[in-house]
Amino acid sequence: MKRTEPAPPLQRAQVPVGIGWRHPHYAELLQQQPAVDFLEVHSENFFAAGGAALAVLEQGRALYPVSLHGVGLSLGSAAGLDPWHLDQLARLVDRIDPVRVSDHASFARAPYGPGAEALMVHASDLLPLPFTDEALNVLCTHVQQVQERLQRQFMVENLSAYLSWRVPVGMREWEEPAFLAALAERTGCALLVDVNNIYVNALNAQLRGLVQDPIAACRQWLDALPAHCVDELHLAGHCEVNDAHGHIVIDDHGSRVAESVWDLYRHALERFGPVPTLIEWDTDVPALDVLLQEAARARAISGTLAPHIQVVT
Repeated sequence: MKRTEPAPPLQRAQVPVGIGWRHPHYAELLQQQPAVDFLEVHSENFFAAGGAALAVLEQGRALYPVSLHGVGLSLGSAAGLDPWHLDQLARLVDRIDPVRVSDHASFARAPYGPGAEALMVHASDLLPLPFTDEALNVLCTHVQQVQERLQRQFMVENLSAYLSWRVPVGMREWEEPAFLAALAERTGCALLVDVNNIYVNALNAQLRGLVQDPIAACRQWLDALPAHCVDELHLAGHCEVNDAHGHIVIDDHGSRVAESVWDLYRHALERFGPVPTLIEWDTDVPALDVLLQEAARARAISGTLAPHIQVVT
């Protein structure tokens, strides 16, 4: 049953906005100490027990809250979690004490080869899950395992996907927002909503003739998710590729946030309230000032929101 309750008053520019802290900006950020609310780093880049990278992260942690965002847990893998990977993440969490820890609703780890001779391999990409009961059970088991190991709430992000599964006739297939909401309900995890990923998926669906209005499809996706489950938003750029294999939209994190994604971000804030927001930029990384300009735009958009928002859950 839906219920409406008053959200805490939203003060203008209250939304915490962070940036992805990547290698080209390590020294510059530590020197300039710009006004950002948190830094996000990829967990796997700091798994070493020591060394220069970890020393830099600890310097950043002394100045800013840090969010650990992973790409390697393979939460949806039927082969199970890699215990070494989880151990390294747990050690990093203990050392850094991040404000949030997250990974993706995807899999990358699977056996390769026949029978007992199969080798466990790890794909170089985040592969999508079928939105079935079986996949949900696997995902829930692994998210619970991670939360028990880390002794904290975990966050799971929606994926930009470039392939899909054909679910057998008679098997239930969930809509993605309902699948993620069920994950949050069963495990107590939070959801990290990547607005750009939703838009990229909608554009690719449009190219395949499955969607007529990508913006309307994205709004419907956002509206279908219970607001109380969402604890962070991600924003990034994307690109369109035309080659011998056809036309496709890629979530490359290599440019400014698209205007349509900004519009969807505004809708997401109105829907979910003032949740922390991250500007991601991972390829063709620009000058630090460009990321700060994008962060300033996110703050400016949050500042245009109504001072009071009714959160519908």
